[in-house]
Amino acid sequence: MKPAAVLESALYVTDLEAAEAFYGDVLGLERIAKVEGRHVFFRCGQGVVLLFDAGATMQPPAPDARLPVPPHGTVGQGHLCFAASADEIDAWKSRLEAAGVAIEADFAWPPRSGETSGGRSIYIRDPSGNSLEFAEPRIWGL
Repeated sequence: MKPAAVLESALYVTDLEAAEAFYGDVLGLERIAKVEGRHVFFRCGQGVVLLFDAGATMQPPAPDARLPVPPHGTVGQGHLCFAASADEIDAWKSRLEAAGVAIEADFAWPPRSGETSGGRSIYIRDPSGNSLEFAEPRIWGL
C-alpha cells in the first residue's frame, strides 16, 4: 500500500490575521474553518491548506477535548508549492505584483531526462516569511 494523495498541508504563521487576509484576499482561497487565535483552514483544489498559529498548536489538548489532536508545530519558514500552468504563472505574477507582493525568484527548471524543457516556477513570501511557489507540475514529471 501507499498513500494516494496529500490531503492537507500545514504552514505555521506568526500573525494569523495577516495570514488569513493574504491567503483569502491575495491568493483567493476559500476559507473553510477558523478557530480564533489557533488556526484558519482554506480549500485548495482537492486539498486543504492549514495555517496554524505556531505557539497555539504546541499546547496539548485538554483531557476532555472533543478533538484530541496531538501537539504539533514548528518555528521558522516553511514551504508550499501551488500547481499552475505556464499561462497561470504569468497571470499569478501579474496579480501578485499588482497586490504589492514581491516575486523573490522566477526561473525555468532544467529539463528532466528525455525532455526539452523543465518547467517554470515563481516564488514569493507570505506575511510570516513562508516560501510559496507557483510551479508547472512537469517540474516533477506530472
